[in-house]
Amino acid sequence: MSFSSLPSSSSPLPSSSSSHPLAGYGWDEGWEAEFAPYAEQGLLPGRVARVDRGQCDVVTPAGVVRADTEFVVPRDPMKVVCTGDWVAVDPEGGDPRYVRTLLPRRTAFVRSTSSKRSEGQILAANVDHVVVAVSLAVELDLGRVERFLALAWESGAQPVVVLTKDDLVPEPVTLAHLVEDVETTAPGVPVLTVSALHGGGLDVLTALVGGGTTVLLGQSGAGKSTLANALVGEDVMDVRAARDVDGKGRHTTTTRNLLPLPSGGVLIDTPGLRGVGLFDAESGVGQVFAEIEELAERCRFQDCAHESEPGCAVRSAVDGGDLPVRRLESYRKLLRENRWIVAKTDARLRAEIRKDWKRKGAQGRAAMEAKRGRWA
Repeated sequence: MSFSSLPSSSSPLPSSSSSHPLAGYGWDEGWEAEFAPYAEQGLLPGRVARVDRGQCDVVTPAGVVRADTEFVVPRDPMKVVCTGDWVAVDPEGGDPRYVRTLLPRRTAFVRSTSSKRSEGQILAANVDHVVVAVSLAVELDLGRVERFLALAWESGAQPVVVLTKDDLVPEPVTLAHLVEDVETTAPGVPVLTVSALHGGGLDVLTALVGGGTTVLLGQSGAGKSTLANALVGEDVMDVRAARDVDGKGRHTTTTRNLLPLPSGGVLIDTPGLRGVGLFDAESGVGQVFAEIEELAERCRFQDCAHESEPGCAVRSAVDGGDLPVRRLESYRKLLRENRWIVAKTDARLRAEIRKDWKRKGAQGRAAMEAKRGRWA
């Protein structure tokens, strides 16, 4: 991994955030104000470029330093040091050097872990754009795209969908249909096609995300490492061919790395994600399915479940062909999943879910009793 040249530790910090040695990494007046109390203590500001087993690489005005995270190990997994975090580290001279505190995050991309405790896992912090890489070498999984986008919206960043390996779809008409399918799935989200191999579409993507912090997400085999190399302008990430059988890669990226971009800003590359569980992402789901949320406001009943209720605007849209059945089913699935994850840590919501189950069970039993009465 290479970082742009930085001044020595003896260089004074400029007062203007735009000329600050870390300006290319996202430092601005807001971070300067947040860091002021720690500057008075003689600590150095820095941005976490990589985390590995209790140690992290931090880009500081004095260069890249290796720091221990022992003093910022919380009980809450949502507060562990993560790539993209802004931190205060010991000045030069200490051995080992320590991260002393984390500055409050502006945004964070979070998914749920496979843990039975329903913990969240932060994949990247303080990001401006979430680029979801989707390979055109395999059949599109629109449900997975929706899942990624729900988490992206929830993070507070702007999502972007990048359809990679468009050179494998030679027919322009076919490519246009694939883009249209994803655009329908991703309202309000830019959808781009790129070929990192041939450079097609990279200029548009660079212009769209340039200057800020971008996290690159997707499944193994989506071409993320190749795309990262193309954006950075050098081979900073190992690249291996995807399997011909299913198009899946082999986790060439094993850690989350923060890489400076020649056009300005930084890129956080991440390992391929097999599982993308929702974590308290109700508003993100609502943004992904904005058209359903809008239709629901016109339903006769405020608590309409969009099943068989009279005056349901959502069902009317499905029956009229204006809303695909797949979209409604995906919407319901993600809402159920998200509600269940939240309920594991919210006793009140668990009670509401049990009450709802009992109500539906009673309705089902009543319906069966009525049928038996008619058959008797």
